[in-house]
Amino acid sequence: MGYRELDLDLPEFHLSLKDELHKFAVEVVRPAALALDKLPPEKVIEKGSLFWQTMAKMYENSYHTIYVSDEYGGMGLDALGLHIFFEELAYGGVGFAVSLGCSCFAAFYAEMICTDHLTDKFILPFVNCKDASIMSCWGITEPEHGSDILMPGTEFFHDKKITQQLKATKKGPDWILNGQKAAWISNGPVATNGALFVNLDPAQGMAGGGICLIDLDQPGVSRGKPLDKMGQRELPQGEIFFDNVVCPGDQMIIDQESYEAMTELTLAHANMSMGAYFTGVAQAAYDLALQYCTERTQGGRRLCEHAWVQSKLFDMFTTVEACRSFSRSVTVFNMNNTPASLQHSIASKVFCTNGAYRVASDAVQLFGGLGLSKELPIEKLFRDARAGLIEDGSNDSLSIAAGNMIVKEVYQP
Repeated sequence: MGYRELDLDLPEFHLSLKDELHKFAVEVVRPAALALDKLPPEKVIEKGSLFWQTMAKMYENSYHTIYVSDEYGGMGLDALGLHIFFEELAYGGVGFAVSLGCSCFAAFYAEMICTDHLTDKFILPFVNCKDASIMSCWGITEPEHGSDILMPGTEFFHDKKITQQLKATKKGPDWILNGQKAAWISNGPVATNGALFVNLDPAQGMAGGGICLIDLDQPGVSRGKPLDKMGQRELPQGEIFFDNVVCPGDQMIIDQESYEAMTELTLAHANMSMGAYFTGVAQAAYDLALQYCTERTQGGRRLCEHAWVQSKLFDMFTTVEACRSFSRSVTVFNMNNTPASLQHSIASKVFCTNGAYRVASDAVQLFGGLGLSKELPIEKLFRDARAGLIEDGSNDSLSIAAGNMIVKEVYQP
């Protein structure tokens, strides 16, 4: 169905982008996501699978270059364009939206550092790829570290007893990596390169970290089996192991001096993207529920004629509109200001994922027994929405971190 655009000044380019992505999401992404949802995770990533076919279509349209500036041949979308892009893509399948977003990570970081070596190795080949054969991942969570590894500015981030499990040791001009990343690494089973968060100095705790860009198709890198999970099953996730893996010195792009600040920036970017993704999920659940309520007869009347149903639909509608307005504002602000407001990004992530989960849950209730059936897409949307309360930092932990930031701004004991 789509939504009514309230921004009367929205440029024609953004309106066209919205229409293009909505059509692509409905006709290409959603059918693929529903089909992949029924497959074992090993089959999802099998060569020639619908996952690869769908990702290749996105690459053919240059959707993978949304973060890369036109200087390097990318789409280089502005903040509002990025929000519209990810909201509409997630409308079709949030797992695909997350996968595409993560595929950009190495190129995104490489453009921030902008050396000739990083440009030639990570940006240009990625931009020129049209078959999804070059994909990245964000390697941060570990078996013993989930949301806590995303908590810069807190006391335990500087606790010397707690460090990342993936260690980098200097050897001549290079770094040697040993350790592993957790099963929750998005694109972990399929990525050809990655932006890895590693520990350089254990004496500083997790604050003594660094970020490196690395080829994942080299000796010493191995993968666990793809994760079999409840929701977002079109998104491949899995462990990555590192056994004396060489990282060239010029690819350790962030050292411990700027690691905490870069972690803040990365989390701000990731969480504001989550706000856009799950606005799309909420809109999709609401649209399906509204359509069903106009078609289903109960008690001698269409469902939509019952007052309780109208009230419920209004609550869902309000939630979706609030998610869009808030997450758009946060995206536009944070992509145009340095430093970004991390507490606003976290608030957007928590508010929109909670909102999407409530809307999807209410939609299931409106569908009644059919809402529990795997034959209809609303059941998948409910599972996808539930995952959002945990991924990119659990909402409980993120709320504590953001609350800590808010208090520090006005109170110093």
